[in-house]
Amino acid sequence: MARDRDNRERESEYKERLLRISRVSKTVKGGRRISFSVLAAVGDEKGKVGIGLGKANGVPDAIKKAIANAKKNLVNVSLKGGTLPHEQIGKYNATSVLLKPASKGTGVIAGSATRELLELAGVTDVLTKIRGSKTKDNVARATLEGLKQLRSLEDVARLRGKSVEEILG
Repeated sequence: MARDRDNRERESEYKERLLRISRVSKTVKGGRRISFSVLAAVGDEKGKVGIGLGKANGVPDAIKKAIANAKKNLVNVSLKGGTLPHEQIGKYNATSVLLKPASKGTGVIAGSATRELLELAGVTDVLTKIRGSKTKDNVARATLEGLKQLRSLEDVARLRGKSVEEILG
């Protein structure tokens, strides 16, 4: 029993949001077979976020699968005091998402799945612009690609083998 409680507490550290629920049908010999597809996002609001896709014959099963998939695909995001360390463009298929750091008090100025992912990652101040295809799946994946590419100043210095002062000029 204690083990179950520990597992629930560990799982509850992530917040979950559903980005899309779709009813899809496949035409077979006997007619149409209906199933559901769910896109979900999870995050701890401390720099970890992930998205996952789940498909099943019922909505609850699809949601469970999507959340489990999202937890497997968690990404660490470099944050700098509630905003992003630098400007970044994330691209996926025909969608590109521009992520810009913003000054304190600006809030999350984003739409669609971008807002959900940024809030789950723990970003409090950011400006965004979505260009190209605006389907929820593509926007979510493009946003995640942009967040994956973020690097803190310390990371860049370490990768280049220089000190932070040398990089700043």
